[in-house]
Amino acid sequence: MRLFVPFLLILVLFQRFLSPISALDFIYNSFNGIINSTNLTLINDAKLDSSVIRLTNDSNQFSFGRAFYPTKLTMIRSNSSSISSFSTSFVFSVLPEIATSPGFGLAFVLSNSTSPPGALASQYFGLFTNATVPSVSPLLVVEFDTGRNPEFNDPDDNHIGIDLNSVISEKSQTAGYYDSSGGFVPVRMRTGENIHAWIDFNGTSFEINVTVAPIGVSRPSVPTLSYKDPKIGNYVSAEMFVGFSASKTEWVEAQRVLAWSLSDIGTAREINTTNFPVFEAKSTANSLSGGEIAGIVIGCVAFLIICASGFYLFWRKRKEQEEDEIEDWELQYWPHRFSIEELNLATNGFSNDDLLGSGGFGKVYKGTLPNNTEVAVKCVNHDSKQGLREFMAEISSMGRLQHKNLVQMRGWCRKGNQLMLVYEYMPNGSLNKWVFDKPTKLLGWEQRRRVLADVAEGLNYLHHGWDQVVIHRDIKSSNILLDSEMRGRLGDFGLAKLYEHGEAPNTTRVVGTLGYLAPELAKVTAPTSASDVYSFGVVILEVACGRRPIEMAVEEDESVLVDWVRDLYSKGKICEAADQRIRDEYKVEEMEMVLKLGLACCHPDPQRRPTMKEMVAVLVAEKEAAVPADLLLELARGDSNSGGVGGSGVAQEVEQLQPPV
Repeated sequence: MRLFVPFLLILVLFQRFLSPISALDFIYNSFNGIINSTNLTLINDAKLDSSVIRLTNDSNQFSFGRAFYPTKLTMIRSNSSSISSFSTSFVFSVLPEIATSPGFGLAFVLSNSTSPPGALASQYFGLFTNATVPSVSPLLVVEFDTGRNPEFNDPDDNHIGIDLNSVISEKSQTAGYYDSSGGFVPVRMRTGENIHAWIDFNGTSFEINVTVAPIGVSRPSVPTLSYKDPKIGNYVSAEMFVGFSASKTEWVEAQRVLAWSLSDIGTAREINTTNFPVFEAKSTANSLSGGEIAGIVIGCVAFLIICASGFYLFWRKRKEQEEDEIEDWELQYWPHRFSIEELNLATNGFSNDDLLGSGGFGKVYKGTLPNNTEVAVKCVNHDSKQGLREFMAEISSMGRLQHKNLVQMRGWCRKGNQLMLVYEYMPNGSLNKWVFDKPTKLLGWEQRRRVLADVAEGLNYLHHGWDQVVIHRDIKSSNILLDSEMRGRLGDFGLAKLYEHGEAPNTTRVVGTLGYLAPELAKVTAPTSASDVYSFGVVILEVACGRRPIEMAVEEDESVLVDWVRDLYSKGKICEAADQRIRDEYKVEEMEMVLKLGLACCHPDPQRRPTMKEMVAVLVAEKEAAVPADLLLELARGDSNSGGVGGSGVAQEVEQLQPPV
């Protein structure tokens, strides 16, 4: 027996030394004494405040901060292709200065960089670019969100979500826990109360379990949120930084991390939750009695009445002067500057009743000017005056574009760092609503053909008809608007870039919408007119097929529209892709031609795509001149002197297009 005990001890030590060298297993019951980057990596406004981590700075209007463990977490072992598992536990507190102010929350994050590329400083937890542009690097986030953004499908202002390269959660759940009887107990995360969170990541089964409860409550047996999907494996890299991130705008919200435990060799060690500091909102009461307070108030009333009117008038006049003040650099931009009062009156105080939509760049409101002209007012926020100035320079150039198939800009207004762009109002909304969202008012085939021709003319003007080349970079059906006559107008130039004719485009950031992006942008970030043509080809296919570019509710081999149509074409069944809801409205040969045009535009090789000049020749001239389509295709090929992409002609692409092997 005496020999057996030392043998067991030796065996345990032997197993311990056999553990992977890169394993992480640490615990901070508090952050007291953490003084350098060997213990913790703090980014931007994150700092140690006594024994806790503060992620944002109250005194900065726009603030973000990140705190990472300095050693990377190994997610894929060198001797294995499977994804590793880990367990973590931490205690956090979120306390706003004003209970009714917008909330922000914080996030637990796995990233292969301590500074994710393109992240906006004051929004999206300081991690993401925006709602429509996914991050370009592996980014796996568990958000503890204390604000509600309807455009991101948030269920409420107090929820947990799983985010994969996008601020739009894959799955979310109201914060709370399940008690021993199975009842759900809500937990408000924005009261300053110390919240205990547990996250278990199972790399073998691609599953994430998240649990929250107030400290003092034993860990519930049922997770608050469970998410399981093999695609999780696409959002991890071999080694990733692990930590926390948060951001805020002008409202103060203290986001604190009080303790942290993590292990990738088993269950994270239990945190000692006793003796934590308690955070509460500042009390508005004082030590004076009710009578004393009443006496002071009565004594001040007379003085306030005398001063209030004069002070208010002075302040109001001064504020109006500041808001209307035009800086020198603004004078070179824009044909017309609206005052904030004009737009406030036109939109009924930017009422939600007049809200037309919202997206990554801001909200759009319907407005009516004093002369009864209807307009659309788009509100764009920028984090810095420098960024605003550059954006205004770009958009001012767009304001000079004049074409019947482009949404015309009417003017602008600036208030602080907020820019408001005024466009002509399109009463029939966007094209996607008439193809997908309005089955009772479905857009007919002739109307669809006419809209495609309209957009082709507008895009041809951008590429070839102006003194500069304009690359739109975000062509999609939701950015194609319909006027009162149901004619197509290309809008939303928020991502557009301008180049001199013959100049090589150069940009370092891929932008656009998933499903419409040309494949070459995965390797070469510089957009070209050919990448616009690809996006237009996707629009042609979705309008002709009545299907979105990516459909999740279909068979896997049919989920990507371009690949599905290309496969049918290779089998000689291309017309089976046509929208069956309008099958009695089109001629088979006409539908076949349009589908082939869409595939030609979506050719994997950008050099083999047609130009917009050639597309206009087919979609516009064929309809107006009643010339046979095949002849027009030949004319388009023979007459095009545009050079660049599509030099081989539309006819060659339509007649000889072969699906890539």
